[in-house]
Amino acid sequence: MTVKSMTDSPEDIAGHLSRVMQNHDPALLAAALGSLAKAHGMTRVAEESGLTREALYKALRPGAQPRFETVQRVMQALGVELRVVPAS
Repeated sequence: MTVKSMTDSPEDIAGHLSRVMQNHDPALLAAALGSLAKAHGMTRVAEESGLTREALYKALRPGAQPRFETVQRVMQALGVELRVVPAS
């Protein structure tokens, strides 16, 4: 099963990223966003986020710590957004 087949819908992407974010690891989030961007077409994600493909590859490589603005733009291009909820 590919990343794309597991994350075809915004709901699936949101669930996947929510699980990743529970680890509180920016590098893991960058890697997950990178995998999703590749699965959904790096060129398309770059165009929709307003970033270059090269900038995306650099910001979302394993171990990277992308800027918050980059995370927001990529998430928006993938059809999801960050929301704040009370901690449980």
